Amino acid sequence: MRAQVTDYCAHIGADPLLVQGAGGNVSWKEDGTLWIKASGKWLANAWNEDIFVPVELQQLRGAIASDDFNATPRTLPGSRLRPSIETMLHALFEHPIVVHVHAVEILVHLVRPDAEASIRARMGPDTHWIETAYHKPGPDLASALKAALTERPSANVAFLQNHGVVAGGASIAEVSSTLSTAIERFKCPVRAKPPVRASDSVSLGMLAENGYQPVPVPDVQELATAPAYFDQLGKNWALYPDHVVFLGAAPHMFESAETICKTIQRGGQRPELIFVKGAGVFEREPLGAGKYAYLQCYYDVLSRQPGNTELVPLTDDDISALLNWDAEKFRQASNAA
Repeated sequence: MRAQVTDYCAHIGADPLLVQGAGGNVSWKEDGTLWIKASGKWLANAWNEDIFVPVELQQLRGAIASDDFNATPRTLPGSRLRPSIETMLHALFEHPIVVHVHAVEILVHLVRPDAEASIRARMGPDTHWIETAYHKPGPDLASALKAALTERPSANVAFLQNHGVVAGGASIAEVSSTLSTAIERFKCPVRAKPPVRASDSVSLGMLAENGYQPVPVPDVQELATAPAYFDQLGKNWALYPDHVVFLGAAPHMFESAETICKTIQRGGQRPELIFVKGAGVFEREPLGAGKYAYLQCYYDVLSRQPGNTELVPLTDDDISALLNWDAEKFRQASNAA
């Protein structure tokens, strides 16, 4: 079982439309043990390092039965890894295999106000699915998911608004088929490339003199050079948890290179990531593969939204709850790669 799961993790972990950075998790149940991806580990590294941690399944099910979703998973001896913050979510499903990913094609719909109607239209009455409104990952989400599963215990797919999708099955082949079918039903075209403003050498030079270089992800540059995307940054930045956890509560946006350079020269802050209208997206130091992946994911979600589509970002309270949570601070520290 482990070899099959490891193969699958490495496969989906290499697909940025399914998994980004340290996001997503996979588990399997075997001989009373729940094996789950450890917090901060990358699915893509499944064959290169030990990313799974064993926890006591009976303890988790006892906690679920008594609605104790704050119970700390009991790690079995021999592992120093920390279980995923979504461990309880995986224990809720009876299926031997459970996969949780932030599939872009589905996420595109989960950040819209009509998310539930969109799910209903695409999945239909002949499939076994459930959905939940947005809840903070961890205990809050697990509680909401239990309520949904109680109403429909046969569900093998769960859609989590402003978050992602969970699929369960008896085997890797079954879960893969279920997930692929769901993604295909939600698939939407990437819209035509919007008009962009060419970056001028003067702006690039000014920013370089002040320590900023373009983020080396071509698509991401459109977030600042294409007016249609730049306008989205201020109002629709915080669309789902990982984006907020790893890229911050709000974007640092500037109308021109001159604006940010003057701010720096006056002793103002020097954010690690800035969006300069018409010039591009810049970093003070290399952000690393993880943050590049989350930026690409954000672009991938926006680029699949029809023009003028209304989106539903997380609230200020949602954002504060994520950024002041020790479990997410641990993931931030672990995601330096």
